[in-house]
Amino acid sequence: MSTVASLVVGHDGSTSKGNSSNGVSSDADRKAFLERRRKVDCIIIGGNTARHEPYKQSPVPLVIISRSTINPVAGNDLSHVWNLSPSQALDKAKALFGQRILIEAGTSIIFELIEQGLVDQLDLSVTPVTGGDFPIDWRDLLSKFKEHTHTHIDGTDFYCARN
Repeated sequence: MSTVASLVVGHDGSTSKGNSSNGVSSDADRKAFLERRRKVDCIIIGGNTARHEPYKQSPVPLVIISRSTINPVAGNDLSHVWNLSPSQALDKAKALFGQRILIEAGTSIIFELIEQGLVDQLDLSVTPVTGGDFPIDWRDLLSKFKEHTHTHIDGTDFYCARN
């Protein structure tokens, strides 16, 4: 594992509900999410994700890509706010923390890194939730990878896509 992007969506592609990915998540997704985090050297998120998701604690260094100099997760001693492009932040994180990077950012950062060929693996959870906000075409997202595996656990579809 090198650079892995993680994303949860509802079956209709909703990426959030009530301003949080928790609204489209499931118990099975949360379990996989926590397990995935134990295997990385660093987590990268965007400023918006930092402001709307619970990142007050992280098991490894947390890089927040933001134009703001204000740390939205003040109190997390492992957090770093960098005003860099996603690709620059990825390079710097690998140099400082190690090669195993987890991208838990929003879709704009994830899509940019995928388009640049910088994501080695996409872990996509598709839950039965519908009616959320900011939908994406998750099937099209999977098509950007050469191969993917699928498992179904407790109502959630898990896709692991690789190039």
